[in-house]
Amino acid sequence: MTACAICPATAPDGQHACPRCADVLRGWLAELPQQARLLADEFLVPSGAPTRGRIGGTGRADAPVPVDLRVLTLLGPGRHDPVPGTDDDGTAPIAAVLAAWAGHIAYHHPAVTRDPHGTAYTRPCEQAVPHHGPTITGWCAWLTAYLPYALGLPLVADLHRGLGDLIHRIRGLTHATPHRHPKAAPCPSCDSFALVAVDGRWGITCTACGCHLEPLEYEQHAATVLHAHQGAADPDAA
Repeated sequence: MTACAICPATAPDGQHACPRCADVLRGWLAELPQQARLLADEFLVPSGAPTRGRIGGTGRADAPVPVDLRVLTLLGPGRHDPVPGTDDDGTAPIAAVLAAWAGHIAYHHPAVTRDPHGTAYTRPCEQAVPHHGPTITGWCAWLTAYLPYALGLPLVADLHRGLGDLIHRIRGLTHATPHRHPKAAPCPSCDSFALVAVDGRWGITCTACGCHLEPLEYEQHAATVLHAHQGAADPDAA
């Protein structure tokens, strides 16, 4: 076990992120296409009608900007450099951020090629190619598929920071967050009733101590707690 590069927890051998942080990354990648659709459906609309009448009797007032430029930037084309320390003002488009991270991860992924004589060479991949096209959905699918590989790279901490900044910037516009579902059983680590499942995330996390459970682990724990309560309520039960 090694230290998680993102939080104080421990990560499995050979990885730089703990299961909870890995689950958060998967959740963000599942959420981003939905947030992008919400931005397009709800925010790419006129922000107001042209001002009627005249100002100073010399001409018509300027019309307000017809759409939210922040949303146009997020959904439009552009470029982004994921390397920490580069000049990033936090306004890069969603697809550009995702594409840049996919390319950065792909560069670390070894690719085997052969020359005309059959000699094999191992070198970095030239580029990331999403099977569903270079869209927000396509890049999220690519990053999700290669996330197990990215978890083994130190750059996963920067990936977590970059995607976190992006998703929180978008949520600041849409005010939409994944639903949280409190679980009935107490946390097996701290005994608080703070276990929560979040839409788009596989695992279940304690908001009090950070304990992270796989769904099967939670079901087994909940069954044990229920059995103990039933035994306490009926001491004569078999």
